[in-house]
Amino acid sequence: MEDHLGAPAVECEAYRNPGVPVGPWLDGVGPVLRERMRTGVRLAGLTTLRVGGPADAFIEVRSEAELVEASSVAQQVGLQHFILAGGSNLCISDRGIRGLVIYNRARECSLGETTSVASGHGTIPLVLKAAEAGLGGLEFAIGIPGSVGGALVSNAGAYRRWFSPYVRSVRVVTDGSLRTVGPDWMEFAYRNSRLRRPGAEPACLIGADLHLSPRPRAEILAEACEYQHNRIHRQPWEPSAGSFFKNVESREIADRLDGLPERFRTAGVVPAGFLSDACGCRGLRHGGAQISPRHGNFIVNAGDATAGDVRAVAEEIKRRVLDRFGVQLEEEVIYAGDWSD
Repeated sequence: MEDHLGAPAVECEAYRNPGVPVGPWLDGVGPVLRERMRTGVRLAGLTTLRVGGPADAFIEVRSEAELVEASSVAQQVGLQHFILAGGSNLCISDRGIRGLVIYNRARECSLGETTSVASGHGTIPLVLKAAEAGLGGLEFAIGIPGSVGGALVSNAGAYRRWFSPYVRSVRVVTDGSLRTVGPDWMEFAYRNSRLRRPGAEPACLIGADLHLSPRPRAEILAEACEYQHNRIHRQPWEPSAGSFFKNVESREIADRLDGLPERFRTAGVVPAGFLSDACGCRGLRHGGAQISPRHGNFIVNAGDATAGDVRAVAEEIKRRVLDRFGVQLEEEVIYAGDWSD
C-alpha cells in the first residue's frame, strides 16, 4: 500500500489550518499514531470498486487498541472521521473524504463457540478459519468481501441469512469511550443498523463476539463450497462494490410481478436484480461504469470509472424501476465523502 501514502502529517503544517483541523487530534494521540499520519492518501485503491478521491488526513491502525485510541480521541476533539476497512459496499466521492480517514487493519481473532473478532478482520478469512476449527454458522458469508465491521454495520447476508443472529456483543467507542453492548444496541434490520443511518451519533465498531456452533469440518466446508460455487457462476469478476441495491421486501409487489420465481414470491421478496433486468438495464454504461452483463444488481468498474459514473448509472436504474414498477430502490452501497455540487 506504500504507493497510496503521502507525506507524514507531523511534517505538514496544513493540518494546523482551520480547513483541516486535526491539530487537536495529533496532540491527543500517542507518538506511534502521530508519526503514522499521512496526507493526501488516494482511497480508490483501498476499495473494491476502485473509485474515490483522497483523504484529507489518513491514519492506519493495526490493532483494536490503536483503533480505540484513534477513534476515541477523534470523538473527544470533535474531528470528523470515517472508518475504512475492507472497502466493499462503498462508493467514495471523486472529491474524497474530508477530515480523518481511519484505515482499520485490526485483525485479532480468538476462535471458539464464542468467537471474538476485530472489526478489521476479513469476512471471508473468518469463515475459513471457523470452518477449519469446526465452527459453523457463517458459511453463507463465504463470498461476502470486506471486513467483519462492515458486515455488521450493514448486517450483510446472503441466501436469506445474515450476520445479526450470531452477534452476542459488540465493542464500540461512543462519546470518546470504549463500551461493550448487546446486539440490541445495534438496532439491526435488513441490510441496516444504527451505525449506517444518517444522523447517527459518532460511533466506531471495534470488534464483536459471535456465537458459532460446533459441526463436522467436512460438512461446513461442503456447504461453504456450494455457496461459493453459486456466487462464482452468477456474479461478475470486474471491480464492484457488491450488490448495489437492497432487495425489495414486499409481498404485495411480489404478487403482482409477472415472471418472478416462485421462491421469491413465496418469501415476499423481489430481488433488485430482477427489477433491473426487467427494465433492460444489463450492460448499460456511463463512462467507465457499467451494469454488469452477468447480474443486474452489480455496477462494475469497466475501466477508469469515476464515482460520478457509478452514481449516474445507479440513478438511471432507480429512474427506470420507479417509472415502470413504481418501486423506489434503496442503495445497499454507502456513498461516502464529499458529494457536494
